[in-house]
Amino acid sequence: MNWIKKVFKGCAHKSSEGHYHGHYAEDRQFYAPSGSGDAWREHENEEIDRAIALSLLEESQKGRRVKDDKSQLEDDEQLARAIQESLNFEPPPQYENVNTYQPMPVHFPTGYSRICAGCNTEIGCGRFLNCLSALWHPDCFRCHACNLPISDYEFSMSGNYRFHKSCYKEQYHPKCDVCNHFISTNPAGLIEYRAHPFWMQKYCPSHEHDGTPRCCSCERMEPHDTGYVALNDGRKLCLECLDSAVMDTKQCQPLYLDIQEFYESLDMKVEQQVPLLLVERQALNDAREGEKNGHYHMPETRGLCLSEEQTVSTIRRRPRLGTGNRSMDMITEPYKLTRRCDVTAILILYGLPRLLTGSILAHEMMHAWMRLQGFRTLSQDVEEGICQVLAHMWLLTQFDSASDSNGAWTSSSSSSSRLKKGKRSQLERKLGEFFKHQIESDASPVYGDGFRAGHQAVYKYGLRNTLEHIRMTGRFPH
Repeated sequence: MNWIKKVFKGCAHKSSEGHYHGHYAEDRQFYAPSGSGDAWREHENEEIDRAIALSLLEESQKGRRVKDDKSQLEDDEQLARAIQESLNFEPPPQYENVNTYQPMPVHFPTGYSRICAGCNTEIGCGRFLNCLSALWHPDCFRCHACNLPISDYEFSMSGNYRFHKSCYKEQYHPKCDVCNHFISTNPAGLIEYRAHPFWMQKYCPSHEHDGTPRCCSCERMEPHDTGYVALNDGRKLCLECLDSAVMDTKQCQPLYLDIQEFYESLDMKVEQQVPLLLVERQALNDAREGEKNGHYHMPETRGLCLSEEQTVSTIRRRPRLGTGNRSMDMITEPYKLTRRCDVTAILILYGLPRLLTGSILAHEMMHAWMRLQGFRTLSQDVEEGICQVLAHMWLLTQFDSASDSNGAWTSSSSSSSRLKKGKRSQLERKLGEFFKHQIESDASPVYGDGFRAGHQAVYKYGLRNTLEHIRMTGRFPH
C-alpha cells in the first residue's frame, strides 16, 4: 500500500538528511545521534500516523474519480447513440419558400422520460427522431398528404404540417393547366407562370408563343388532353362554350326576338325589321371592308351593323361535327342587302354562346336604333360606349342581378321581371359573368373608356336623360 511506502520513504529521508550528529574517530568508533531514544520514537510515530492519513485520503479521492469516470462514460455512450440515431434523419436545405428543419442531437440525463410528439407515449430505448424541437417514433413522423411515415433524407414543411418532398410538390407546386406539367422555375429560382384574369387558368409562359389555340369565346387556352372544336373559319371553340353556341341564322331568330322585346321594354322600339344574319369570320371581315363608316373592335370583330348596300354569304344550315372535332357540311347562300334606309343588316359571327351572341346583338341593335332615330354622327367613344352600355344591361336581365334602380336599367319593374329568364346552368352563369367582365374591364379608349363614361352617366341620370343629352350635344352628361 502507498501509506506503507510513505513510512519507509520518510525514514530513509531522515537518515539521508544527516540527523546524526557524530563523526568518524580514528578508531572508527560510531557515535549515536544526540537526544533520548523515547523522544525519537514518539516523533517517528507521529510521522507514520500522518502518512497513513494522507494515504487514506488519496485512496478515497481515487475511488470517487473512478466512479465519476464510469458515470461520464455511460453519459458519453448515450450521447453518442443519440447523435448516431438523429443523424439517420437530416432535412434538406430550404426548398422554395418552405421552412425545413435540421434535427439537433440532444443529450438526455439518466432516467429522463422521452415522450413521442405524435402518439404521446414514451419512446423508451428504441430508435427515435429529434425533429422540429420534439421527439418522435419513426413511424409517428408522417406526411400530412399521404399519411405515410417520412423516412426520406429530406422533408418539407407548410405551416405546422410535414410533407414528403414529392407530396409537397404535388400539392403546392403549381401545374400548367395546358400541358399538365409542373411549372418550371426561372433563372432566379422563382416559379413564373401566366394566368387568365377571369378564369385564373395557369399556364407556362411558353404557351403564349408556341401556337397553343384559345377558345374564340371564353379565351381559355386549349389543354393538350382536351380537344377544342375546330370551326370552318379557323376558330376553335371549347366544349363548354359549344354547349350553348348559336350555329346558324335560323337558330338565332328566338334570340333576336328577345333583344327586340328588351328594347321595347326600354321604350326604344326599333321600327324597321332589320335583317339578322350569322356569318363566318371571312364574310364579316369582307363586309367590314365594304362599310365606309364605323369603328371595329380589334383584334376580332364579332358583330357589324351595315348601312351600305352589299351582298354577303350567310349560314343557312349549321355544320355538323366530323373527324377530329372539325365542323363540316355547312351550307351558305348569298343574301343581297338593299338600302332602303340607314340600316341594311346586322351581322354576327356564328358559333358563339347564346349570351355572347345576345350581348353582341344588343350592341349592334343600339347602332341601328340611333341611326333610325336620326342621331348625329357621334364620336367613336360616345357611340361605342353607349352601345356597350345596352349590351351590359341586356346581360343583367338574363340573371337575378338585373336592377331598375333610379330608372337606370329598365323603364318599369314589370317589364324587367318579364324579361328575366329562368334558372341558368352554373356554367352559363359563369360565362355570362365573364362576358360582363369583358365589357367592364375593356382597356381600349373607345369601347372600354366609352362604356365606363356611359355607364356612369346612365347610373346618375337614367338612360332616357342620357340619350337625350347625347342627341343634343353629342357627349355624355357629367
